[in-house]
Amino acid sequence: MDQFSGKVAVVTGGGTGMGRELCQQLAGLGCHVAMCDVSEDNMLESQALCYEGAVSGVKVSTHVCDVSDEVQMQGFQREVEKLHGDVVHLLFNNAGIGGGGGFVLGDRQEWEKTFAVCWYGVYYGCRVFMPMLLKSDQGHIVNTSSVNGFWASLGPGVAHTSYSAAKFAVKGFSEALINDLRINAPHLSVSVVMPGHIGTSIAINSGKVLGHSAPLDMSEEEVRVLRENMMNQPGPMSEVVMNMSDDQIRQAMHERGIAFRDNAPTSAGEAAKVILDGVREKRWRILVGDDAHRLDARVRANPEDVYDLDFTALSSIFEEDNA
Repeated sequence: MDQFSGKVAVVTGGGTGMGRELCQQLAGLGCHVAMCDVSEDNMLESQALCYEGAVSGVKVSTHVCDVSDEVQMQGFQREVEKLHGDVVHLLFNNAGIGGGGGFVLGDRQEWEKTFAVCWYGVYYGCRVFMPMLLKSDQGHIVNTSSVNGFWASLGPGVAHTSYSAAKFAVKGFSEALINDLRINAPHLSVSVVMPGHIGTSIAINSGKVLGHSAPLDMSEEEVRVLRENMMNQPGPMSEVVMNMSDDQIRQAMHERGIAFRDNAPTSAGEAAKVILDGVREKRWRILVGDDAHRLDARVRANPEDVYDLDFTALSSIFEEDNA
């Protein structure tokens, strides 16, 4: 699919970040877009931005939907069919959240919600829109995994199980689809996207989806639990946290989410362009960001050592990015 004009694209998580940028860039290329998100307000902002740069005649629709809920996804599909017709050419299973790091000591509900959004959102997306993709003359599925889909860690001392497990599932499913589609639907293709650190609001939005208060609004009990979790992690941070006031912890968490979005080596707009270029080139494996390429090379070079305490992949990558 070397051009998108006149096509119909479905984008999950279109309210912010890479999803918003994908919607904007697709609309600017003449592609009709149906986006979903849990936040209607964010989607309306995305829709307005899309129409500012859209090719004349392009339709951009918004749909409130939790991708982890199959019934809601089925409803999303029916709305898309009603507004855009019964054919979809592009499916971007992009929605995702962070959280659920600890399996041994973490909250089970948070773990399973994170896994459901990041994995079942992809699975349900493919399930409900497959009939519409099959009706296209040419279609492409784009599933967003992560560098945590080939390296299940954020570094020593940080549990990262739910997100990593989901992203490994997305990567494996997408790779398995290559042959499945080749045999059963040769007019369809699939790509798995593995971004590094991208400038999105995932660190800010995840807490909202998981039912947490915004950092600056955290209750005393929420701060207490957060403090305990941080103090249980090895390293000098535990002593720092012990001496911080509740308000200092709230402010630090707020600033961390902002910094993750604003100080990333790759912007959401740049990431969306890499993804669309990968679709045009029909690449099944799309790494996004120099940090993703470096980490991929290091994991491949030392697969037996990547979970050793002295594996310095992340710190080295970020040192190079900030150089």
